[in-house]
Formats: sequence, structure tokens, C-alpha cells
Amino acid sequence: MDLKISGKTAMVTGGTRGIGRAIVEAFLGEGANVAFCARNASEVAETEESLVSTGKAIGTVLDVQDATSLSEWVDATVAEFGSIDMVVNSVSALAIPDTEENWYESFNVDMMGTVNLSKLVIPHLEKSDVASLISISSVSGREADFASGPYGTMKTAIIGYMAGLALSLADKGVRVNTVSPGNTYHEDGVWPGIETSNPELFSFAMGLNPTGRMGTPEETAASVVFLSSPLSSRTSGANLLIDGALTRGIQF
Repeated sequence: MDLKISGKTAMVTGGTRGIGRAIVEAFLGEGANVAFCARNASEVAETEESLVSTGKAIGTVLDVQDATSLSEWVDATVAEFGSIDMVVNSVSALAIPDTEENWYESFNVDMMGTVNLSKLVIPHLEKSDVASLISISSVSGREADFASGPYGTMKTAIIGYMAGLALSLADKGVRVNTVSPGNTYHEDGVWPGIETSNPELFSFAMGLNPTGRMGTPEETAASVVFLSSPLSSRTSGANLLIDGALTRGIQF
């Protein structure tokens, strides 16, 4: 299936590991150019080098808490590729324990990182014939669970913020959506650590998955890239659950 995004430009935060990296790779697989960022310089360099043969991906070392760096990244992306067509706010502090420090970090990284980048890219998206803005939330933002402290609360706020943007930008041709993955297992994720340090919680979480397994970053990435594409042109204001029927609540 041709998603009609070949030659278009995507921006992805947190693009060196897990879901973010899988999204970068999936965009490249569809022929899109990708600008991605992360905080760790060696991981950015490794990711950029490993993707050379798959397409044009340019990595930038930055912390999304730094609004000035975000602005410079957006300007550099436009200078390099000429446009911005699809944006995915993927990075998260993953600050789950209920501590004061984690509340501030979750707000600054998850929430304000999303808000600041969204504001910076919207003027560019308004010029695009694709114009998609997506933020990665979580099932923890959809319903109460063990991560309902700083992490889950900010994920809930992101869903609300993006829904408001979808309404305000609909007449400008910019689609805005949220994607909420369920439990996702990958080498650099939180679940391998929980599996070792808290096997009871891991076993409980596995038991909640009707499919008998957790998801993969690639499963989420495939849906994110399709949702970003013009083939999903009528989808805006949605919160797409990718959780293997993990959540029980009905979305009205």
C-alpha cells in the first residue's frame, strides 16, 4: 500500500529507542525524510549511522524541555528539507513513581515538550498538503492503573490538549490525533526492568493482556505512520488505542 508520503518530511522526538525509533524506521520505510531528536549524543549518532542505508534521517541532540533548542531544531529541519509535513511527539520522561521530582519532570518533558513543539510546527504544517500532528499518550492516560501518578496524569492531559488542537486546526487542514499504546515490551523500555525488579507487577500486567503478550514498538509505529498519512485524511481528534484489547472502558 502506498501511503503517499514519499519525499515528505517527518519530525519525531525520542527517536533513538523503543516506539520513537520504530516510528522513525517506519517513516523511512515509506520513503519519507525524517528529522529525529534525543538527549543522548552517542545514541543519536548510532541511530543516524544505522539508518544511512534506509533513507535520509538526520538526528539532533536536544532536550525537549529546552524551548530554544526545539525552535532551532524546527528551523534547521525546514532549512534542510524545505517543509514539515508530519510531526510525532513521542518522547516521555517515563517518570512513573509518585515523587515531587517526577511530577515536575513529567510536566516539563511530556506535557510542555508536546505543547512547545506543537506550537512551533503548526505554522509549517498549515502549508503542507499532508499536515499531521500526533502525540504518543498511553493507556495510562485513558484509564486508571499503576502508573496513574505523574506519568498517567500527563498522558491524560496530552489527550485533552491534542483534542482541542484538532478542533481549532480542522479548518486549516491540519489533522491532530493521539495514539495510546498499551504495555509495550522492548529492550530499552520500562518492562524488562520491572520484569527483573518487580516480578509480581510484571506478572499482574501480563495477566491483564488478553492476547497473552505485550505489544512491540513496530506494531505501534505502523499505526502511527498510517495515521500520519493522507490515506487517513478524515481522522482528526481521535485517541487511537493500540493495546490488544487491554483497556476495558468503552470510548464514546
